[in-house]
Amino acid sequence: MTVTVIGAGLAGCEAAWAVAQQGVPVTLWEMKPEKYTPAHRSSGFAELVCSNSLKARRVESAAGLLKEEMRRLGSLCVPIAYDCAVPAGGALAVDREKFSAEVTKRITEHPLITVRRGEVTEIPTEGVAVIATGPLTSDSLADAIAGLCGGGLHFYDAAAPIVTADSVDMNSAFRASRYDREESGEGDYINCPLNKEEYEAFHQALITAESAPLHEFDTLTVYEGCMPIEVLAKRGSDSIRFGPMKPVGLRDPHTGHRPWAVVQLRAENAAGTLYNLVGFQTNLKFPEQKRVFGMIPALKNAEFMRYGVMHRNTFLNAPQLLDAAFRLKSRPTLLFAGQVTGVEGYMESAASGILAGLNAVRMVKGREPLVLPRDTMLGALSAHVSDPNADYQPMGANFGILPGLETHIRDKKQRYAALAQRALDSLNTVIEEMPETLPATESEDE
Repeated sequence: MTVTVIGAGLAGCEAAWAVAQQGVPVTLWEMKPEKYTPAHRSSGFAELVCSNSLKARRVESAAGLLKEEMRRLGSLCVPIAYDCAVPAGGALAVDREKFSAEVTKRITEHPLITVRRGEVTEIPTEGVAVIATGPLTSDSLADAIAGLCGGGLHFYDAAAPIVTADSVDMNSAFRASRYDREESGEGDYINCPLNKEEYEAFHQALITAESAPLHEFDTLTVYEGCMPIEVLAKRGSDSIRFGPMKPVGLRDPHTGHRPWAVVQLRAENAAGTLYNLVGFQTNLKFPEQKRVFGMIPALKNAEFMRYGVMHRNTFLNAPQLLDAAFRLKSRPTLLFAGQVTGVEGYMESAASGILAGLNAVRMVKGREPLVLPRDTMLGALSAHVSDPNADYQPMGANFGILPGLETHIRDKKQRYAALAQRALDSLNTVIEEMPETLPATESEDE
């Protein structure tokens, strides 16, 4: 039996890979390049849109723990991400084009994966299928899902602008990572400081700038993790200074003091020629972006290679519809993966794809579904997706969703390390008992 996977984003690629690695044929559908969403530009698979950051590397962090769990479960994307990494302090940021190209290559060259290009407008009625169409599911398929599931939920997602590195005024900017947490000698971030007067003028311009119209919904609901900078700024005069523009842990070598506020730029590609404005997702009109962001001294002559955009994001009321194996409760041979389930973040989406793929194989082989322990990060995310919740909202990896330790550890760093070790020990026990054979890969920390 062939498993059908719809969508070749991170979740779909991981799902297809997990199925094929177990010796089961896969048909992977991707509508690009025949049809694009408002946010996508490349015909390649696993295209990163909102950011090139896959968050922290350290296993003692929530994001790092999730990536290590994925690696142990046979992830396709995690090893490729490390191979395509660009300097970003303690974070794992990748060259988007290289990452997508390598994922595409590995998928298309797999002997058990057949790639089909074209839009899928109906849900498969036979066999085992994984829907991983992401937050920008096409209207036709979204309607079909809504018809099957009794509706869906919508919110908006925003992407940050990208500027050229050589257009940043380094006489006003400086390279550093917060608290000197850096892996390169020069500093992985370009920091654009503002004094109190500059910040107040910038803030006023930001909250009065004109936004692009949104036609799809009358009510704008924005997920906190991708809040447009102008929406956040309207919450108060210091809201962004205590958020994406916080100067904590930085010292401007030009003045010897901590800036009043700072905009951090992070590398978009390995060559370091493009940088994105960290935390500056926006829905401002393009001329307004150039005008307002140009008020930041280091960006007064910035060359924008991509302006920020805002687009629709769709996810299911998963607690009513899905179980902890990412299966549709009313039809267990139909699985969902990625942001359409309400997991939030690139690696979270990819991780759900792994679990959906492994469970698709189990459906084909008539086995019981794989439900990971709640003390693992992926197991906790799966529980968030499936546990009853009257006010369901997207969730990314964080230690707050893990069960507490038997003995409370006051020191946060030590507590997180203990939670991470418990999670990996628990996952190892599960893996040892699994009938699947997972490919061995070396940890980045080994």
